Amino acid sequence: MLGKFFHKPEAENSDRVPPGQYLAKGFPVLTYGETPNISTDTWELKIWGLAKPLTFSWSDLMAMPQNHFTADFHCVTRWSKLDVQWTGVKVTDLMERVEVDPKAVHIMEHCYGGYTTNISVTDFLREENFFAHTLFGEPLPADHGGPVRLVVPHLYAWKSAKWINGLEFLKDEELGFWEKNGYHTRGEPWAEERYSSSGF
Repeated sequence: MLGKFFHKPEAENSDRVPPGQYLAKGFPVLTYGETPNISTDTWELKIWGLAKPLTFSWSDLMAMPQNHFTADFHCVTRWSKLDVQWTGVKVTDLMERVEVDPKAVHIMEHCYGGYTTNISVTDFLREENFFAHTLFGEPLPADHGGPVRLVVPHLYAWKSAKWINGLEFLKDEELGFWEKNGYHTRGEPWAEERYSSSGF
């Protein structure tokens, strides 16, 4: 597999690739379960929990400031892809429209298909995070989480939830799908936070 699909980072990129990672020659697709196919006509992002309930439609998202992003992408399964090009909406721009209770310190990301993953409010509200709808100039494919996925470049990619459709604001940390199955609760690549300390 190494050589055909993946390669070791060259010296000039070594400071951009976290420990234990290899560079992917393509853009691998890893999905648990079936791939949801959601049209832009029906896609929505719901806000609830310790926040004023709100629902964003596709047209709401498109009416927000659109930005181009170039970010490195690190998967917990030990591959990375550098300089991935996306278009979307900054998390901070969307959150300007959301009223959140100050007691909220964690978020559960909910997705079409039933997938969930948790993230702290601090990790979520970073300037470099965004909701992506375009990948390398084309509409985000369903296999990569289209029509919209969250992208959190500083954490392993399972936190960049595909097919996102809900943000539930919480006063305490709760575990999402992979976290319940042994993955680390935060997932910071440079610290190799791949798995929890419960035997994994």
